[in-house]
Amino acid sequence: MTARALSPELNQRVRYWLPVVLAAGASWLAFVLIGGTPLLRASGLALVIAGMALVLRPMGAALALPGALALAFSPAFWAQTGGAQRLEVLQVALALGAAVLAVAVVLRAGQRLSAGILLGALVFGVLFLLLVGTPRSLRLTTLLSAWLLFLLTDAMFTANPRPDSPPTGQLGPQHTWGLFVLLALGVLNDPLAVLMAPAVLLGLFLTGKRLPVAYWLALLALIAYGAYGVITLYADTTWWGYSAAAAKAQNITVPYIIANGWREPARWLDLIALVSGQFTALGVLLGVAGLARLSRWYAPVGVVTMVAYGCYALFGLVYFGADASVLLLPLLMIQVFWISYAFHTLGQWLRRWAGGRAHMAGWVAAVLYGLMPLVLLLRIVGIL
Repeated sequence: MTARALSPELNQRVRYWLPVVLAAGASWLAFVLIGGTPLLRASGLALVIAGMALVLRPMGAALALPGALALAFSPAFWAQTGGAQRLEVLQVALALGAAVLAVAVVLRAGQRLSAGILLGALVFGVLFLLLVGTPRSLRLTTLLSAWLLFLLTDAMFTANPRPDSPPTGQLGPQHTWGLFVLLALGVLNDPLAVLMAPAVLLGLFLTGKRLPVAYWLALLALIAYGAYGVITLYADTTWWGYSAAAAKAQNITVPYIIANGWREPARWLDLIALVSGQFTALGVLLGVAGLARLSRWYAPVGVVTMVAYGCYALFGLVYFGADASVLLLPLLMIQVFWISYAFHTLGQWLRRWAGGRAHMAGWVAAVLYGLMPLVLLLRIVGIL
C-alpha cells in the first residue's frame, strides 16, 4: 500500500487523537506548573482527562478539548493535584512495560492501532495507580470512572445511532469485557464504584448484545460484592438513623450515610450548589439543556447517563463526608458530557442559521465553550 493511500487513514487518526493529546498535555502542564503536582501523579491525572476527551470526542474535536479541560480545572478535580514527590522507578517501569506489551498484543491480533493505544494507556494508568497509589485511591477511582464512562457511551453510540443515521458498527470485546474489567477494578479499589453498575446493566441491555449467562452471573456477583462493601464502609449504625435536618443544622461532617438525607430540602440545594460551584450556575442550566437534546436524538445514551447521574446524586444527598465533592467526580463527568452536548446543539443551530458560513459558525460554539475552562483556570490562579 502506498504512502498516498495511507495518508487519508493517518490524517483521520491524527484528527481523532489530536484533541485527546492536547487536553492531556495542557492539563499535565497545568497540574505540574500551577498545581505543583509531582510528574508521575500529574501523568495519572492527565490520563483521566484523556479519557474525558474520548468521552466527548463524538461531539467533535473542537468541543472535546474545552470540555475535558473544564473537568481538569473544576475545583473538585483540581483538589487532587499537589502532594509530595514519590518516585518508584521499578513500579513505573513495570507499568510501562505492561502497557507496551498490551499494545503489541492488540496489534498482533490484527486490531486497530487506536484500540492498542487505548488499552496500553489504560493498562499503564491502572498499574501505575495500583502500584504507586494507595488503597481506596481516589485518583484510581477517578481514572477508572472516566474510562468506564468512555466505553459505556461509546457502546451506546455504536449500538444506538440517531434514527436518521445508519449503524456505526458492532460492539467489540473492548465494550463488553472492558466494561466488566473496569467495573471490577473500580469495585475492588473502592466499592463505591458500584454506583455505576445500574447504568452498565441498562446500557448492556439496550445494546441488544447477546452475552453468555456466565457473564451476567459474574456481573451480578460483582455488584452484590460492591453493594456489601458500600454498606460496610459508608453505613454506620450511629449515623444511619440520625436526623439529616439536625445534622445540617449542626453542620455535622461525618464520612457516613444518613439515610433520610434525600428527604431534606437543604441537601438538594447543597447538591445543586456543588455542581454550580464547579461549572457556575450557567453550567447547571446548560447541563439540563444538553440532557434534553441528548434524550431527543440519542434516547438510550440520555437514559443511561441519567441513571448513572441519579445514582451518584442519591449518594450525594445521603453522604455527609467532607470528601463528597471528590467522590462525586463521576457525576461531574456526566455533567460535563451534558454541557458539551448543549454546545454541540448550539453549534448545529448556528450552522443552519449561518448558511454558507456554516464552518465558521461551528467554531463559535467551541470558542464560547472555551470560556468555561478559561474562567475556571483564572479562578485557580486567583485572578477571578
